[in-house]
Amino acid sequence: MNILYLILGGNKGDKLKNLQRAILELEARVGPVLKKSGIYITAAWGNLDQPDFFNQVVCLQTELSPQELLHQSLKIEEELGRIRNHQKWMERTLDIDILFFNDKIIETDNLNIPHPFIQDRKFVLVPMAEIAPGLIHPVYNKSIELLLAECKDELEVKINHHTF
Repeated sequence: MNILYLILGGNKGDKLKNLQRAILELEARVGPVLKKSGIYITAAWGNLDQPDFFNQVVCLQTELSPQELLHQSLKIEEELGRIRNHQKWMERTLDIDILFFNDKIIETDNLNIPHPFIQDRKFVLVPMAEIAPGLIHPVYNKSIELLLAECKDELEVKINHHTF
């Protein structure tokens, strides 16, 4: 059995409902959710001229391979209204990023695990630290808690008190 961490995010449409639907689809297609962080509100990263994002980290258990997980994640994004184009950091109904998959290090053309920007983004580290502060990043050999303390990202990450 594999343990994985995903970050879910979106800044278009009914953001809370999209996160809730994503979790239901992940449980149906990937496996049970073992932990989930609170929902955090953050300004858009990279392209600031768009609405704030709602982000949440979830930990799941699965029998899927990393490539099968990627395939299911992309299908869920598309079914919940995500339109992919070649522009980075644009508005979206849902984004599912694979953060960790066990302690695997995977680098292929379409998949990098752990996600290459975890250590640079507070909107990832804050919810990760809520549910897995002691998790060791397999590349940096540092805990999530330490990576958060060292993170230079200055974007504010606020807890959303309206959860589901």
